[in-house]
Amino acid sequence: MADPSSYRPKPGQIPDSPGVYRFRDDHRRVIYVGKAKSLRQRLASYFQDLANLHPRTRTMVTTAASVEWTVVSTEVEALQLEYSWIKEFDPRFNVKYRDDKSYPYLAVTLNEEFPRVQVMRGQKKKGVRYFGPYGHAWAIRDTVDLLLRVFPVRTCSAGVFKNAVRTDRPCLLGYIGKCAAPCVGRVDAEEHRELAEEFCDFMAGRTGTYIRRLEARMTEAAEDMEYERAARLRDDIEALRKAMEKNAVVLADATDADLIAVSEDELEAAVQIFHVRGGRVRGQRGWVTDKVEAVTTGGLVEHALQQLYGEERGDAVPKEVLVPALPEPVEPVQEWLSGRRGSQVSLRIPQRGDKKALMETVERNALQALGLHKTKRASDLTTRSRALEEIAEALGLDSAPLRIECYDISHLQGEDVVASMVVFEDGLARKSEYRRFQIKGRVGDTQVWHGEGQDDVRSMHEVVARRFRRYLAEKERTGEWADGEVPEGEEASGPREEDGRPRRFAYPPQLVVVDGGAPQVAAAARALDELGIDDIAVCGLAKRLEEVWVPGEGDPVILPRTSEGLYLLQRVRDEAHRFAITYQRKKRTKRLRSGPLDAVPGLGEARKQALVKHFGSVKKLRAATIEQICEVPGVGRKTAETIAAALAGSAPSAPAVNTATGEIMDSEESAEAQDWVAEREPGTATVPDHGPAPDTADLTDRQRGQDS
Repeated sequence: MADPSSYRPKPGQIPDSPGVYRFRDDHRRVIYVGKAKSLRQRLASYFQDLANLHPRTRTMVTTAASVEWTVVSTEVEALQLEYSWIKEFDPRFNVKYRDDKSYPYLAVTLNEEFPRVQVMRGQKKKGVRYFGPYGHAWAIRDTVDLLLRVFPVRTCSAGVFKNAVRTDRPCLLGYIGKCAAPCVGRVDAEEHRELAEEFCDFMAGRTGTYIRRLEARMTEAAEDMEYERAARLRDDIEALRKAMEKNAVVLADATDADLIAVSEDELEAAVQIFHVRGGRVRGQRGWVTDKVEAVTTGGLVEHALQQLYGEERGDAVPKEVLVPALPEPVEPVQEWLSGRRGSQVSLRIPQRGDKKALMETVERNALQALGLHKTKRASDLTTRSRALEEIAEALGLDSAPLRIECYDISHLQGEDVVASMVVFEDGLARKSEYRRFQIKGRVGDTQVWHGEGQDDVRSMHEVVARRFRRYLAEKERTGEWADGEVPEGEEASGPREEDGRPRRFAYPPQLVVVDGGAPQVAAAARALDELGIDDIAVCGLAKRLEEVWVPGEGDPVILPRTSEGLYLLQRVRDEAHRFAITYQRKKRTKRLRSGPLDAVPGLGEARKQALVKHFGSVKKLRAATIEQICEVPGVGRKTAETIAAALAGSAPSAPAVNTATGEIMDSEESAEAQDWVAEREPGTATVPDHGPAPDTADLTDRQRGQDS
């Protein structure tokens, strides 16, 4: 790891002017290319205290061994030079689009004596009229097949055309009327060019005039009783309308615009582009990229514009480009686009109307593209197997971790602290195994921390300890199977419920993953050690640099960004975070809804909601008598008196009530009853609970969750 101060330029060496800079590693490979309005200010931002840098930027400057720059006249020149160098050097820390294939266009070779209609990819040629791009070549061929009935333009290759001229015999399309057969002289060069130009006019959106002309000719032929000719014109009109349906009208006016949308997370981003010409969507394309540098949405848009128009000129750059966020600064990018088009280009964010609605459609496509990309990686069996093997190798495990549990803590400024546990088996999420925890600041009968402020490290210790105390309780209740003997009524695969499914926590994971760095990992490992569990591996995944931490190690394990093992750990961590924050928001919403009822001791969420639903508001509940409160299902007289006293502002310290038995619990029993809260992922099947927490055999998990 290099020290950036070792290659920092001396004061006064860096000019205060626009330019492009390159960072190189110790092998002289370019690892990052950037541009700046002021090279001096931009480069100075890299050579500051490493703690103040973004994690990815810090990784880049410590990987680099030198920096060099090139001065240009304007920011537009800097934008163009940056694009050229990114293409040339392919730096590892710049945004790279994973799907950088050449998209197909429908091309008409007007530069030839007999223009040809064909599918073209790659760099555009002078004198060729292009339409698209299209997502697939077959979409072009379907459209052309419909239009050739009306515009029988040549589609054959140069070799086929020369052979037809030599033999004076047209190809099959010439025989069936889908080619005007200029090769055998059925039409001359001028007539064939006129057909090609009409084809181009139709593809450019000037469709109404031509269809009305055909309809007039069809009517005229019918009046002259030329019914065969009228029927052919009718079929031609139908073919043109079918071709028009493939390019649905999306904007009322003849709009020429490209709409760019971005869907992103912390690690990847998907870019989708809709090409609108003549008010119709003429093509769609998209990319997926790794966010290997610290980049904003505006930065992703700028990179997409470079990728899209870096080698395009003229009509390929539309009059208007609609984006979700503007690059910063926007003026050089807009000037660069205008220079490539040869006229003014508008770069803006749509605010209302049809263009705003179409942009929302493009955004949905980008979101779906990102989700599909992640799903494809997750659903492939070979990829999942390789990911598990890479994790086992990186962590030094004896075998692949087929069951992985991940834990995350969520809270809002120390309030409503909750935790989540998600389970992945064989690389796939098992939502029926998900659990949620309320953090109470205690493990069993031991008050771990109280009044010192809740934090993630202590919460992580508590939740891991509670989960594996439950695992040990399951084992103790069913008994250990010694010498390979299986008790009568049990299966060799392990303790199971009456319906054949495994008990909730009868099986341990091979790997515990925590969302966090070294402190959280140490807390989880300490919880396992205190319980005497030494056969479960622990690691943590830190969000910032995606480093994998293991207990007792001073340095993290670094997995390559392209590693399937790292990708799986990220998916597990992100799912735990999603599950935790969803539960935390739900709890916060309920707490805000019930308000003063939170102060009533022994009153769970279910009865709070029942009270508010019965009376309509806390204000009406406060005005109710004890007898009226007792009418609410599940509320006895003692509880009603406690509620009335609490709402009156003089709540006595009332004992907690076991909602399952109606018995009064002492303080220790009540605290133990609130110790365990485990709820399933919403929408999954409920498994009967046969493993209660110690000393609370009369309470189910869901009742504990209501009373806690």
